[in-house]
Amino acid sequence: MCPVVLGIDLGSTGTKVSLLDLEAGFIATRSASCALVSDHPGWAEADTGRWWANVCALVPAVADDAGVDPRSIEAVATTGMVPAVVALDGRRQPLRRAILQNDARATREIAELHAALVGSGFDVLRETGSALTQQSVAPTWRWLERNEPRLAARTKHLVGSYDWLAVALGADVHVESNWALESGLFCLDGTLADPVLSVAGVPAALCPPRRRSGDRVGEVGGSGLETSLREGTPIFAGGADHVLAAYAAGLAAPGDWLVKLGGAGDVLVVSDRPALDERWYLDEHPVHGLWLPNGCMAASGALLRWARKLFGDVPFEDLDMEAGVAGPALLVSLPYFLGEKSPLHDPDLRGAIVGLHLAHTRGDLFRSLMEAVAYGFRQHLEVFSGAGLNLGEGRVSNGGSRSTLWKQIVADVLGRPLRPVVGHGGAAHGAAIVAAVGAGYLSSFADASGFIRLGTAIVPNDAYRDAYAEGYGNYLELQRALAPVAHRLAARSRRNPDPRPGPT
Repeated sequence: MCPVVLGIDLGSTGTKVSLLDLEAGFIATRSASCALVSDHPGWAEADTGRWWANVCALVPAVADDAGVDPRSIEAVATTGMVPAVVALDGRRQPLRRAILQNDARATREIAELHAALVGSGFDVLRETGSALTQQSVAPTWRWLERNEPRLAARTKHLVGSYDWLAVALGADVHVESNWALESGLFCLDGTLADPVLSVAGVPAALCPPRRRSGDRVGEVGGSGLETSLREGTPIFAGGADHVLAAYAAGLAAPGDWLVKLGGAGDVLVVSDRPALDERWYLDEHPVHGLWLPNGCMAASGALLRWARKLFGDVPFEDLDMEAGVAGPALLVSLPYFLGEKSPLHDPDLRGAIVGLHLAHTRGDLFRSLMEAVAYGFRQHLEVFSGAGLNLGEGRVSNGGSRSTLWKQIVADVLGRPLRPVVGHGGAAHGAAIVAAVGAGYLSSFADASGFIRLGTAIVPNDAYRDAYAEGYGNYLELQRALAPVAHRLAARSRRNPDPRPGPT
């Protein structure tokens, strides 16, 4: 029997598992929902208990789908959002819900640490690879110390979502290299960023050893047996979800780039150098010597799910059809419903829909939100190309790519053809391939091409070129004009918190 390996992805709105047969390819995939929790404006959390319940249910189910015994699975690797923060106690148990990477609560702490680091002379971008932003872990830690001091005092380890899952399965406590890189707690060379830890008051002991994608980090045991996996099954460090999704989409050469239509909106480009810029993030490609400069918008698919809920849980297919009837760029929306990460790095931005009149329909609104995300991707590509990064073939993947209309809108707004990745399992597929490489069933990370299928290119509609050029110009103008208003509203919400629970 050919070896079967498992990849597990903890996403912002769901958990996914994929089984890879090294001869037959991907033989089964299962997923389960996991709600983002937002108790206050700008907060984004997830329940690790729900993650664990999903994993324990999905592993035997996906094995049953494939007709294999889960105890016959030969290796497992995990992936998830970065840099989500899970605080563990001395027994390696989570002390609270995970704080996700698009959480925007620590605005005060970001400003404080930025001022302190500027004064220290430490060049955060040059040394760590990323600017100090809302997803940096140091401000989050300072917020926890300030607002949840008893919990902070009990914290023994700070890890990422997928690192926590590997530990729950039985691995040693560790953080994977891309969580380390995007956390801002480590330098590009893998050493601790001591000046950052010092000004933020992060004890070095909270930072576990750093491991690269494909490193063996332990074996299944203890609570991991609740998943039906065999005791002793090797566990390998996986990687950041957007990195492994890009890897599983075939991004393998400098200039390859991917638009990832997930709960957040990611865009990645392969580079042969560690390209540094305060407007984007930097990750390591699984292939040694390659890098992935990338951007992440705080809300993408999550924005469309918010709209669907607001419209009374209308099926996405109906909203898609109604948006397809609407004309291009009739409205202009700003997608900053969770603040914004790259390239603006402003957690106090807020969403907007501009140009409404009484004749507009929900289809017009829904299309404008799709377009807003596409405008954000266009801004990223302009930032990349303006900084000298080569842009070759573009691809599109993830859950939102099931919408033919949204893919077409993105291609139209970007003015570039996009190749959809067929049957793309996203980061779970990437994690399974990592498990295969770690276990020695594939000789290197360069051997993944046989598991990737591309669809027919989505070609931009020339008839919409001028409309979207004007719409993008309006988007940039609104971005600048509404920022001061958004900042005042954000400050007001902090002074007078809304007592109602946020969206789930």
